[in-house]
Amino acid sequence: MLYALIILVTLALFGLPLFTVLGAGSLLYAQQSQLDSALLIVELNRLATSPNLTAIPLFTFAGVVLAAGGAPQRLIRLFNAVLGWLPGGLGIVAITACAFFTSFSGASGVTILALGGLLFPVLMKVNYPERFTLGLLTTSGSLGLLFPPSLAILLYGIVAGVNIDDMFLAGIVPGLVLLVMLGIYAAMTGASFNVHRHPFTLHVALRAIRGAAGDILLPVLIVVGIFGGYVTVSEAAACTALYVLLLESVVHRAISPRQQLLPLLGDTAVLVGSILIILGVAMGLTNLLIDAQLPMHLLEWMENSINSQLKFLILLNIFLLAVGAMMDIFSATVVIVPLILPLAQRFGVDPVHLGIIFLANLEIGYSTPPVGINLFIASQRFEKPVLSLFRAALPFLALMLVWLGIVTYVPALSLWWR
Repeated sequence: MLYALIILVTLALFGLPLFTVLGAGSLLYAQQSQLDSALLIVELNRLATSPNLTAIPLFTFAGVVLAAGGAPQRLIRLFNAVLGWLPGGLGIVAITACAFFTSFSGASGVTILALGGLLFPVLMKVNYPERFTLGLLTTSGSLGLLFPPSLAILLYGIVAGVNIDDMFLAGIVPGLVLLVMLGIYAAMTGASFNVHRHPFTLHVALRAIRGAAGDILLPVLIVVGIFGGYVTVSEAAACTALYVLLLESVVHRAISPRQQLLPLLGDTAVLVGSILIILGVAMGLTNLLIDAQLPMHLLEWMENSINSQLKFLILLNIFLLAVGAMMDIFSATVVIVPLILPLAQRFGVDPVHLGIIFLANLEIGYSTPPVGINLFIASQRFEKPVLSLFRAALPFLALMLVWLGIVTYVPALSLWWR
């Protein structure tokens, strides 16, 4: 058993798909523990019957269409026209645009690929140092994870059985706090290096707003529709997909449904398929672990070792930071959340607050080795070594760790609406 696991981990390091590793590991564990391997399939039925599952492919499709239709360029023009006059304005523009776009693309690396190539030369041209620019664009690829309609929030809600509307509300204030912290850092850096900024021009701003009006109206419609009680999450996802398709094909005429719809659906299928395969296999593994009473043993150990909520939260953050450095957010959600949820409830941590803590940790993990996906995608996009990008990201990661502490120990930020 041990040798087989070592072989699987080694193969994973050499590029074996994660769902294959999880599936093979699950079968080995089931055989070793004399458990019925059918437990791997049982959870798929619960996943398939989840009322919110359809929202994942629909929101993913919306993000793919926006990327293909020129939304990144329109957003950059808009935020630059409105915010570019501020000290370090273009850095703030980059942070805001990346956060906005990631909320739809799901932090799958699309943000770095779609916006990184546009923003990198512009940030360098206005005199931002290269190291700062690389660090900003690498870490900004996951900034929108806490904003609706984030796929990460949808997935957490499905796995944890938490109301997704509550999760969308809970992520808004913590997400804005992080944007403000990073924006202040960008402004300070811009002032230090005499970064060029342009004066605010009303007619340029109005033209940019007109050009991107359909894009910036989209999250407003989603929030109003869901929290106003007009549509469910799945219905909002369907409306979003239709809205985006009409916006890009009829209003902006940036894509041709007749020629480009099938390729866009193909890109969506690849992204969603990779998520669902990992989700299904990982949920089966989780079912095996629960059947083997691992959560109960872990709870017993925690009860004997930890006697306060503060100690639990400290240990939880250390554990989740390690998880984020080794697993992608979708696998971590379905494998780890069912294990930590009963422990958090035992120590009085609200499941909604736990979700924000969990996603904040995983957001940091996107830019930390050895499996930080942002590092590898940015390395490919900017043709820089992964280690150099990690060093460039360190100041941003330090700020995000401070933010993580605030989010963890000030639950009112996540539960402000109650």
